[in-house]
Amino acid sequence: MTTESLADFFIHSQCLLENAFNEILIPLKGEADSAVNPPLVDAMQYCLTNGGKRLRAILVFAAFDAVADRERPASLVEVAAAVECLHAYSLVHDDLPSMDNDDLRRGKPTCHIAYDEATAILVGDALQTLAFDLLANSTDFSASQRLSMVQVLASASGASGMVLGQAMDLQAENKTLTLAQLENVHSLKTGALIRAAVALGAIAGGASQQQRDALDDYAKYLGLAFQIQDDILDVESDTETLGKSQGADIALNKSTYPKLLGMDNAKQKAAESILNAKAALSLVKSDQALYAIADFVTDRRY
Repeated sequence: MTTESLADFFIHSQCLLENAFNEILIPLKGEADSAVNPPLVDAMQYCLTNGGKRLRAILVFAAFDAVADRERPASLVEVAAAVECLHAYSLVHDDLPSMDNDDLRRGKPTCHIAYDEATAILVGDALQTLAFDLLANSTDFSASQRLSMVQVLASASGASGMVLGQAMDLQAENKTLTLAQLENVHSLKTGALIRAAVALGAIAGGASQQQRDALDDYAKYLGLAFQIQDDILDVESDTETLGKSQGADIALNKSTYPKLLGMDNAKQKAAESILNAKAALSLVKSDQALYAIADFVTDRRY
């Protein structure tokens, strides 16, 4: 897959997500009491449609394509949207004053700045539950597939996955972690949801256990490379390009890969992780999207 083809794949996937979010949120707007008119659904829409790479949703599509012997069913977009709802909730809560206290996300004011802190907390709550509602109602898949997808996303996002990683990340501020400790934090905070996205696509595509194991290896290495590149960009990029505050990790005195390894070694570790991710794809179909996404992760500038 060429760079241009990957760009088209991203754009098409992002358009599918944008349309899906609008369709999902329209009925919710009718639920609010017009006399009270809370900004909840407007704030949810603000956080879901404010740009972003949509990498996790794109991984759902790409993993499905890599194992499935049929065309994408219509409700696969609901599975992809579920992952993005979960991811968006995590960002809204991550940005709160009590956590990372960020005022910029994807080039726009964070939810608690654009609205208020209480609304941002409720937006995160609503997006989290919406994710599981979407999975439960993705009717092109069997009950067994839907249950498996719910289990995967719940495990990846809760107290044994992403939320635990967030808690560990907060505790690690102003401390120097070992490399093993840092990898553990980010395998949960960042990597768990990336692995879940790939797993959801694999389940939806009817992957064999061997294929699922191979794709999980791919996702583990991809998640590691993604986080290392995030740490590199926090040093080398700028706020306008990133769409969020550059130097935030330094300001919070967090351990990062460049800090522990040095910049050159951090870049080398990211490159090695991408090679390992690609090697894991030998057991799935010759689908180029997953290979191209691996290159994108370390080539990206935001």
